[in-house]
Amino acid sequence: MNSNDRAIVGLVSLAHGMVHTYELSIPIFVSIWLAQFDVLSLGFTEVEVTAATLGIVVTAGYGLFGVGSLPGGVLVDRIGSSRLITVCLFGMAGSFVLLGLSPNLLVVTAALLLWGAAASVYHPAGLTLLSKGVEERGTGFAYHGIAGNVGTGLGPLLTATLLLFVEWSVVAIVLALPALLAGAYALRASFDETAAVPGQSDATEADGGDSRASSVSSLGEFVSESRRLFVGAFALVFVVVMSSGLYYRGVLTFLPDLLESFPGFEPIPLTSLLPPAVTDALGVAPGSPRALNPERYFYSGLLIIGVFGQYLGGKLTDRIPVEYGLAGGFGLLAVLAVIFLPAANAGIGPVLVVGAVLGAALFLVQPLYQATVAEYSPPGTRGLSYGYTYLGVFGVGALGGAIAGTILTYATPAVLFAVLAGFALTAAGIGVVLSRRL
Repeated sequence: MNSNDRAIVGLVSLAHGMVHTYELSIPIFVSIWLAQFDVLSLGFTEVEVTAATLGIVVTAGYGLFGVGSLPGGVLVDRIGSSRLITVCLFGMAGSFVLLGLSPNLLVVTAALLLWGAAASVYHPAGLTLLSKGVEERGTGFAYHGIAGNVGTGLGPLLTATLLLFVEWSVVAIVLALPALLAGAYALRASFDETAAVPGQSDATEADGGDSRASSVSSLGEFVSESRRLFVGAFALVFVVVMSSGLYYRGVLTFLPDLLESFPGFEPIPLTSLLPPAVTDALGVAPGSPRALNPERYFYSGLLIIGVFGQYLGGKLTDRIPVEYGLAGGFGLLAVLAVIFLPAANAGIGPVLVVGAVLGAALFLVQPLYQATVAEYSPPGTRGLSYGYTYLGVFGVGALGGAIAGTILTYATPAVLFAVLAGFALTAAGIGVVLSRRL
């Protein structure tokens, strides 16, 4: 890669890792918030904090993460990617500082909303920058994806490890520092955003060239292009991505909290885990309540294994029709939803095996449905189609957290996993329907 490519790939990889670090660290805090906050005070009334309440709170932040991708895409075309990425990084840093300073759940909610709004602009900005500015586009996308997977796995692992030694509020503020530094780097980064667009560059735009000629320029055009997109098979593909998002968010949001009651996930006191010399050096006194929570590391490990699922899904996308991949991948997720609770009740060994397969399967389907979007959308509306894709996965999919919280409050984990299996079967069935069009 040339120097311009390296500058762009370095920035977007850093930002992509940050986005997913924060996104998937939030569920680590959920069980702590359930224990710490009794009520959500709204001024005129107070609401008891349950899994349902917290599910709605988390869904609000995650929902903005998805819903903001559509206006984010429009903003990219108007003000450029670099500025939006910088705003994204500083916004995420500020949201986690606010999170760490939160005295109650209402401020936690505000912090999560700020995070969702800031993070929502990243994917349209980062992917646009890669597609327009990087000559070696395939390599750039590869590094970008790897960085996102690193953030996905290591972010929750770092969060869980820090929680061994300091309060969650301190952890949130510490987590804000990398995004703050990345934002400072983004301010100083210099590159040509349109170097890979034939006949255009930042210089030609300055002379009157316009790289945004094909962007949606009016509400009427947006509506007409959207209608054109959804009159075909893309409507079915959109149901697939929504189902994927609902399953993904539904299974992950409360997973650490859910596992606490299963055998093998009992807290392990640090004083029994580490030598006295180490605990003394860390300031952990005898009888300290600080403990290692195995469910947090199970959750982190599940996400790290997702890197291999992402790789396998990419390979399958190149080797088999994507419709067959959708049917098989989501069929596997349905089976895993059915057997997860029996495996958890059987002990730590079986649930580790099922969890590893679940982690891989969650990410295996992502390249498959991303490729399916390209197969079932016209070239002229490809950018809009991916905007709707992220709206479905991250926006509509965010409701999975609220659905999971409500079910866990008023029903049982068995009902939750049955509903998750239903989401997966819906997507698998659409894969079968699309395969018959081949």
